[in-house]
Amino acid sequence: MEFPDLGKHCCEETCRQLDFLPLKCDACGELFCKDHLTYSRHKCSSAYKKDVQVPVCPLCNTPIPVRKGEMPDVAVGAHMDRDCKRDPAQQKQKIFTNKCFKPGCKKKEMMQLVCNQCHQSFCLRHRHPLDHDCQGRAWAVSKARCAAVMRSLESKISPNCQFLQSRCKAKS
Repeated sequence: MEFPDLGKHCCEETCRQLDFLPLKCDACGELFCKDHLTYSRHKCSSAYKKDVQVPVCPLCNTPIPVRKGEMPDVAVGAHMDRDCKRDPAQQKQKIFTNKCFKPGCKKKEMMQLVCNQCHQSFCLRHRHPLDHDCQGRAWAVSKARCAAVMRSLESKISPNCQFLQSRCKAKS
């Protein structure tokens, strides 16, 4: 061999490939080939020193400060034991509070889905007027339809037509 000291072997036990341009891990300091340089690929035990994350307490949703070199799991555990301000009597906030107005349906939705004809709140399954037997369909009359009906009924006025006329005039 011409260059016996050239290159280094990858420190990953399953690889040990001779690499002429090895890369040094900035967390553990060992040399690796390009395939095993990432923390996850060589299962780096010192990755938490370089991994910049702010853990959040699962009980009180407070960010937990972690000192450099300290494991985040240990810091969160210590916070839960000492400083956590979680109220044990506190109930979880209900997210799904908008009850469906369709008779017999007990479904609740996170967002309010209001029918634009009857102005009631419904679940995703019953949100369309045909799905909840909307009673507001009789009220939803276009101006063009009102004008056409009023022209055809000008001579014959019955109680039903008076109601329709008053409804059309209110829309104008």
